[in-house]
Parts: sequence; structure tokens; C-alpha cells
Amino acid sequence: MVLDANHLVERFFRYVKIDTQADSRSATCPSTPGQLVLGSIVATELQNIGLKEVSMDENGYVMATLPANGCHDAPVIGFVMHMDTATDLTGKNVKPRLVSNYDGGDIILNEEARIILSPNDFPELSSYKGQDIVVTDGTTLLGADNKAGICAAFSAVEYLINHPEIPHGKIRIALTPDEEIGRGVDRFDVAAFGADFAYTIDGGGLGELIYESFNAANAIVHFNGRVVHPGWAKNKMINAMTMAAEWQMMLPAGEKPEYTEGHEGFFHPKRITGGVDYVVLDMLIRDHNRAKFEQRKVFIQSLADCFNAKYGSDAIRLEMKDLYYNMREKIEEVFFVVEEAQHAMEAVGVTPIVVPIRGGTDGAHLSYKGLPCPNIFAGGHNYHGKYEYLPVPSLIKATEVIIELIKRWGYKKC
Repeated sequence: MVLDANHLVERFFRYVKIDTQADSRSATCPSTPGQLVLGSIVATELQNIGLKEVSMDENGYVMATLPANGCHDAPVIGFVMHMDTATDLTGKNVKPRLVSNYDGGDIILNEEARIILSPNDFPELSSYKGQDIVVTDGTTLLGADNKAGICAAFSAVEYLINHPEIPHGKIRIALTPDEEIGRGVDRFDVAAFGADFAYTIDGGGLGELIYESFNAANAIVHFNGRVVHPGWAKNKMINAMTMAAEWQMMLPAGEKPEYTEGHEGFFHPKRITGGVDYVVLDMLIRDHNRAKFEQRKVFIQSLADCFNAKYGSDAIRLEMKDLYYNMREKIEEVFFVVEEAQHAMEAVGVTPIVVPIRGGTDGAHLSYKGLPCPNIFAGGHNYHGKYEYLPVPSLIKATEVIIELIKRWGYKKC
């Protein structure tokens, strides 16, 4: 198959220029209006390229159908992507730039601010020498997470519409809001989606294939201090910032994201606000092993109890909530969905790299809602930050994998 790289890049550029950053402080769904803007745009686009049953509900969920072209016995396959971008760095005024024929050295993202994407810091960058790469201008994230996935899925179904000689069953497409803040499928109607199984196109680099995830919980720790004039503070002041710093130091030193990989879990204090009187600390608690995950939560609760014993019964208020569990338990029951993805990758010249995901995915939630949903690469690297980049050939391969995966089931059943 031959895909138009320029068309893919143009589509990707259009999507990332729309600010869809999620906001965990918002109680609405979606959490930000930009997600509705993108949802409306892509719903119209899906109609224009020929998909049917296109809808966007009041919560921002977009669904559409590529009807079967004779393969009515084939399973209904779904592809799920999220519209929002991460909260770690702004998604406003994204200025994507194409670096043609990357020479393997440093890429200056922002000369004035001296922001450089370097293979010295990110060694995997060297493997894309000679390729076209999309980068940021160093002031925002790029948004390949997950707009590269959206681009790949849309381009795949558009290709199939333009090549009706390829037999396939019914295909369902869904876009979700607020995946980055753990709410992506809170209001997702699995029955209405109507797929037998699905794939999220939300993974990282070329070949990544994921069917196991973290068990995940988030914790919000409230530190209540006592303000007294510093000149007369001895034995009276309780500094909430000091408590928060002590809390951070009491977390296991090596069990933080910057020191872990593979199946290793972690504690991640990701945001802190406040002053002497009051501090709020947001934390992630993650582990692939369910028993260890439960132990981590017990440890955090015991830490809160310890602080309350030391500083007073109301010094710490802890809010802890489970988000999702390791989807491996559900995927292994229908492991053929992973095997077919492996075969599809191999058929288009991609070596499958089966790894546990070290982040969230709508697929983990959906697998526990009755829709088995492993995760396929979208091609990007360094998600959530200004050093994010997307090799164009990887985006093309992600599109080819989706097409091949759909074709495989069509040829089996037609």
C-alpha cells in the first residue's frame, strides 16, 4: 500500500494546533471547551470522508462507523483514541515544525531560549536519522499523544473507503475526552459502541504493542499548617511546606518514575501548591502487580497516620482513589486480539515490541467495562513535554498496521 505522507502530516498539523489540554480541576465533561471544538471538526471530517453513523454527544464522545463491504460475518473491530492533551505542559499555540531528513545530531527547538532536542539526552532519537521528524518550538508539548493516533486511524479508514476492493467487516471509531486526567471512558457507552473488541492507538514508538498496564490510584494530600509571625514562631508555627517536604523525603528513594522502568512501580508527587498555612500535593501511585499496588496504598495511608500522630490529628487529610487496574487479566482471556496485532505489524515490516505500558490508557478502563482493548503504537516519543517528537515514517506505519489489521479479519471471514 502507498500512503500520502504529506496528507498525513497536514492532517496531524491541523489537529495539534487546536488546544485540547485537559483540566483536572474542572467538573465538566469534557473538562475543557477545546475538546468539543476538535470533536466537532473531526466529526464533520469523518462524515466528509464517507463514514456513517457519525455522532458527538454532549460529553464530547465522537463515534462513527465504516460499514462492512460484504464481510458481515467478520467481528466488529473498534479503534479508540483520545482528543485531550496532557496537563504537564500547555497545549495552546502549538507550532509544529517538520525537520526534513534528520541528520542525527542536535535539533534546535528554540534558539532564543536555548532549548535543544539532543540524542545525548534522548538516545532513541539517533535511530531516526534520515527520516522526517515533527517537533515542537520548545514552548509547548506537541500533542502526538494522542493526535497522532487520531490521524493514523482516520487515514486508515479513509484509505479503505478509497479502496473498496479490500474486504472488511464493520469498523467502529471512537474519540474520547479527558483521558489524560483519568476520565476518558467514565461516560463511554460500550453497548452503543458495539465492538467485539478494540484497540487504542495511543502507544509510543514504532512497534510498541501493549496488553498490560499499571494498577493505578491517585492521592491528594492536604497539609494543614499553623501560621504564626516568624519572629514569635518557636514551638507555635507548623509549616505546611516543611511537612510536604518531609513527606516527599519519606517516600522510598528509588521508587520514583525517574528511577524505574519495565514492571517496576512508583510513587510520583506531580504537583504541589500552597504556603505555610496550607499545601496540596497531588500524587500518582502505580504498580503492575496488584498485591504490590495494594501495599503501596497501605503505605501511603500509614504515612498519613504517622504525620497526624506527629503534628496533630488534623495535620493531614488524605484522599485516595483507584483509577484503573492492569488490563492483562482481561486481555489474556481473548489473547487472539494481541496475536492478530502482532501478525499485522509483521505483515507491514514492523517488529512488534511487547512491553507493559508505563502510563494510563483508555484501554485499561475499557477492558474492565467488557471491551478488550490492547494498545498499538502511534509513533511519538517524549510525550507530555516540550521535547516531544513524531517520526513521520512511524506515523505511516501506524496507519498501515491499522489497515492490515482490518484486512486480516476481512480476508478470514469473506
